[in-house]
Amino acid sequence: MPDEPPTRHDIDERDIDVLIPTCDRPAELAVTLAGLAAQDGGFGVVVSDQSDGIPVWEHGAVAGMVRILRHQGHPVRLYRNLPRRGVAEQRAYLLDRSRARYVLFLDDDVWLEAGSVRRMRTAIEELGCGFVGNFPHGLSFVDDHRPEQEKAYREWTGRPYPERIRPRGPHWQRANLHAAANLLHVQQRLHLEPGQWRAYKVAWLGACVLYDRAVLVATGGYDFWSRVPADSVGEDVAAQLRVLAHAGGAGIIPSGAYHLESPTTLPERGMECFDDPLVAEQIGNGLDDLGDRDVGDERG
Repeated sequence: MPDEPPTRHDIDERDIDVLIPTCDRPAELAVTLAGLAAQDGGFGVVVSDQSDGIPVWEHGAVAGMVRILRHQGHPVRLYRNLPRRGVAEQRAYLLDRSRARYVLFLDDDVWLEAGSVRRMRTAIEELGCGFVGNFPHGLSFVDDHRPEQEKAYREWTGRPYPERIRPRGPHWQRANLHAAANLLHVQQRLHLEPGQWRAYKVAWLGACVLYDRAVLVATGGYDFWSRVPADSVGEDVAAQLRVLAHAGGAGIIPSGAYHLESPTTLPERGMECFDDPLVAEQIGNGLDDLGDRDVGDERG
């Protein structure tokens, strides 16, 4: 199954591209693509593969799902991005291959229930912020209740405003909500009706994030990739902190994302990308035109 060069329609006219970085995970990627095949609405899919050996789309299950998505009318573009130069470069590579209005960065080990992409699209348009995300549930923790961590849930009661979230600062604890199955337990208590959703405050979230592409690009995207070591992590956090500081962002509940909980493909973990001095400076200066408003102001 050869790589497909983008057509003019692929690049310029589509509203959403789903961008999937992958490496040595054919089974997981097939499940991720199957979740996309259950979504409604129009979107394209871009896969950037850094696997050892044969391209991931030559595995039978992945090839089958690519055929199904294309049959449904979703353009699917497949790229080999080698040699490996780190996960930040991998995300920058994907971002460079889309001109869609919105880009959904989706990890290759996340399954989405039907309606998830449509709900995120609705949310980002109504909220008018830089990104929204569905943090994946970890169902192996479904009986592990952590009420202290669940207290990190705080809803936005209006449009999210820009926030300067300082790494390891007092509001970094918002990320505790995304441990184990905390978000699922909060979701169950809300008893939302079909079609209802809520936006909540985040420090960052990973694995399934829909960006306004123009905002992500304007705030630098993953331009720091060449300055950080190849084993650096936290690249999605760094990008989101810059978007948060300029345009705001939110998590969306209910989350239709589920983590497959496969072993990480990044056992060697170096510096956090948000510790890069230039990224840290950009985060710190992101609210210069907003006066003293900071995350200490918990109005929403």
